[in-house]
Amino acid sequence: MAPRPPPTTAVPWPRTVVVPFPLTSAAIPTMLEPGSPLIDPTYAHYRDQLEGGASNSNPFAPFRSETDWLMARWAKLRGPGSTAFTELLAIPGLAERLALSYKNSRELNTIVDHLPAGRPRFEREEIEVAGELFEVYVRDIIECVRSLLGDPEFAPLLLLVPEKHFTDESKTVQVFFDMNTGKWWWATQEALEKERPGATVIPVIISSDKTQLTLIGNKSAYPVYMTLGNLPKDIRCKPSRRGQILVAYLPTSRLLHIPNKASRRRTLANLFHACMSRVLSPLVDAGRDGMHFTTGDGLTRRGHPILATYIGDYPEQLLVMCGKNGECPKCDVHRNDLGAFPDTSRPFRDLSKILDALAAIDQGVVAFTKACVEAGIKPVYKPFWEKLPYTNIFMSITPDVLHQLYQGVVKHLISWLQQALGEAELDARCTRLPPNHNLRHFSKGISTLSRVTGKEHQDICRILLGLMIGLPLPGGASSLRLVRATRAMLDFLYLAQYPTHTSHTLKRLDDALLAFHVNKGIFVDLGIREHFKLPKLHSLEHYRRSIELFGTTDNYDTQYSERLHIDFAKEAYRASNHKDEFAQMTLWLERKERVERHDKFISWPVSQPVASETVTHAASLLPSPRSESCIVMTKHPSVKAASFDDMTSQYHAPFFRDALTRFVVTCNQPALSAAQVELAAGGVYFNFRNLPVYHKIKFNIYDTQGLGTSTSITQDVAHVRPSRKGKYGADVHGRFDTVLVRRQPGDVERDLVWGMYSLCFRIAQVRVVFQIPEKAKALLFPSVPPESRPRHLAYVEWFAPFGSAASNPSPDHGLYRIRRSVCRGARLASIIPVDHIERTCHLLPDFGPVAPREWTTDNVLEECPSFFLNTFLDRYMYMSIHP
Repeated sequence: MAPRPPPTTAVPWPRTVVVPFPLTSAAIPTMLEPGSPLIDPTYAHYRDQLEGGASNSNPFAPFRSETDWLMARWAKLRGPGSTAFTELLAIPGLAERLALSYKNSRELNTIVDHLPAGRPRFEREEIEVAGELFEVYVRDIIECVRSLLGDPEFAPLLLLVPEKHFTDESKTVQVFFDMNTGKWWWATQEALEKERPGATVIPVIISSDKTQLTLIGNKSAYPVYMTLGNLPKDIRCKPSRRGQILVAYLPTSRLLHIPNKASRRRTLANLFHACMSRVLSPLVDAGRDGMHFTTGDGLTRRGHPILATYIGDYPEQLLVMCGKNGECPKCDVHRNDLGAFPDTSRPFRDLSKILDALAAIDQGVVAFTKACVEAGIKPVYKPFWEKLPYTNIFMSITPDVLHQLYQGVVKHLISWLQQALGEAELDARCTRLPPNHNLRHFSKGISTLSRVTGKEHQDICRILLGLMIGLPLPGGASSLRLVRATRAMLDFLYLAQYPTHTSHTLKRLDDALLAFHVNKGIFVDLGIREHFKLPKLHSLEHYRRSIELFGTTDNYDTQYSERLHIDFAKEAYRASNHKDEFAQMTLWLERKERVERHDKFISWPVSQPVASETVTHAASLLPSPRSESCIVMTKHPSVKAASFDDMTSQYHAPFFRDALTRFVVTCNQPALSAAQVELAAGGVYFNFRNLPVYHKIKFNIYDTQGLGTSTSITQDVAHVRPSRKGKYGADVHGRFDTVLVRRQPGDVERDLVWGMYSLCFRIAQVRVVFQIPEKAKALLFPSVPPESRPRHLAYVEWFAPFGSAASNPSPDHGLYRIRRSVCRGARLASIIPVDHIERTCHLLPDFGPVAPREWTTDNVLEECPSFFLNTFLDRYMYMSIHP
């Protein structure tokens, strides 16, 4: 639970021990002249391709001016439809006053179409299956690979060689995060170096999923996306970084004219594989023999694009590997054993055996069908992965957190708990939880939700354990096994989403899965389940091996690929006239990509060449632990002048003046004991009556694991506001959030505040956030240098420290029990610098067998005598408590 120093660099410098690939020939450039400067040839080439060239006098060419370009960019990326834009420009004198080089959408499209294309065009082709022609729009995947690797924006970020990371010099605990830290890349690099030294592995990541284009009607699209494992996962998961490419639109026909369902399913499978074979067939020769590519820094290498992972939900996984419903797409486990105790070392399906069965097509249909049935797959004619080099499709099918966990096992678990514990009491507890910035408040409970999304299941998981603690089963039976099973599944869920894994956390992942299986029998005893033959539950066995092979699950999560549907399918469809839509959608996407590339070119610093050393050691750039950059305060206070009486009446801080005097004494004389501080506080005089008050604290939460392997930043907000009148005159209750406060060495109040069993954090409720007027600081802090004088301060009420016998985590639900700190019948309070606060936290009320109906979400923090620290508030809180 120790605080971590936050990284500030865009490119992380891992605080791990790195073992590079032993052969120096791996990913070696094939065209590099000694002493030649490394400049960016790609944008220079782009500049030369522009009609007329972009000179220093007009860097926006072929547009006349910055206004001309910004209007065009707005129209293509943010603006209305083409008709509305034409009508806008038709306003008399508008185009002339703005000096635009176009007067309508058609003229603008002509200019955009002449911009250099960074990515290949879509080609319309027809695929024949079962005597019928189907339309497919496809791009050259090799050129797509080259465009991603050659993008100057990615040049300093590319991962070109495999690495092994360890936590320390003993090299006993391995670390996994990006794809190049996984065992698959290392093994593939070794295989290539034996056959063709000097190779660069290019892991191709494919995802596909059919999506609905309209809310009403049956218009749908079947996009196929591609990205590369050479890009860091933090780049690939952000659509704005343009690390994903749409490579194809597959046919969406359901073949309803085929009356026989078995024949229809077989034809659909053959159609899918025929189309995917067309998309991925260039990878056969390129993966085996290699292809030359040039990165954005001007270096040329020989790369081997190899299908590494295929991302999809369960039906898509079965379609890809030619499996049957109810079976595991990765291993040969019998469908009757899907609910058995986990075996995380279970081998994948035998690829050589299946390839032999597929080769039986030359022996006739009957022999082919029989061989496929014996091999455990459907008789599909020439699956697209049959000839792909260095590819094992059963290994390449990866975990799917969204559909397997949130929309799979978690969905089942919530339904089982509602049956076991009763919907009414669970809903009553939902409505009485205190608010938090990271929580959704279910004001009507969770039983009334319909068509629950993955995001809603995620929100429910944040509070699920707290809803069931203390709630007995029907008949008064103990719910301990139910609590243990739920805790185990939540542990697995949160551990599975760690952005960085070690050998230790992977062991905890397996232990959590085993704990769930040990306690799952409670659902059978209660008559809720008869068996657990669920493919999605069985799929959890394969998470650890997939993480070891391909890095953490955020490398291949369907949550990111499904987000692409908005940009590459739904918005493209809305831009069409809904007739022959795919031809218009592909053209719209091509124009959008051209505009985005031109936007990057314009912001490119022409005069600054790319240096040979693009990554600077981050150690010198890291701020000191908990620097001001982690906390963001508004420039102006929410209340400019709040009096001392307001602190008591509105903010419920009755000891504010006394706490402030003690804080002033402590700052000036930190060596005083607690008794001496009390004595000296009587001589402190305040030459002001009012203080500026803030109602919000924003936190930037960085890499809480402290390994320096993640650049992701999330924001947290603590709300500290009194009651007020709402927009329509209704009373709005006050809100005073709870936070985690870091212990400071040498705290003079440690005997009263921290106690003798404290850990690194202590929970407090923030009542007031304020500043001392600048003119008063010199008088109050004469012995403190001006730059060290306190800035933003907070009046907080303390809860009991962690670690005492009463607050030790329960062996069943694993949560810390928390009570308020009270001294002589009054709440223990003090004033601390705001930058001592780590982040917000959430407290789960100890409801007991029945939630008191007089408690509400607004008063529960005041009325409830004891709480549990919610470690499932978000992923970062979980990692802070369970590193």
